[in-house]
Amino acid sequence: MKSRTEPAKVGAPSCSHGIGGLVHLPPDPDALERAAGMFRAMGDAPRLRILHLLLRGEVCAGEIVTALGEKFSTVSQRLRVLRSEGLVGRRRDGSHMYYALADDHVKELVANALAHASEPNRPAGHTPEDDE
Repeated sequence: MKSRTEPAKVGAPSCSHGIGGLVHLPPDPDALERAAGMFRAMGDAPRLRILHLLLRGEVCAGEIVTALGEKFSTVSQRLRVLRSEGLVGRRRDGSHMYYALADDHVKELVANALAHASEPNRPAGHTPEDDE
């Protein structure tokens, strides 16, 4: 059985499609884990719905509960997950807790994901070149 750490065989096919050194520069493992955690948190439709609500700006926890029609404890748990992954931040004003997207990166990520998901379905393997 071949070891995963063995170098590629001499004469193995090579490919050069313009990505150059990117193949040889592995991403920071910690950044990969953080990004995977963010995608896992966003991968739950009810949590993604909360993120969508926050696209308009800061929202009170009570407004989120009302908009979703769920128990406060359920929404609170979902917000905790989103906070732990750095997707949302919060601030207290008296007895009210307000939530907002963490930054513009999160705003763009959520908006792009929803826009992409809203595009007409295309067959698996479809590429933009297929439309030409």
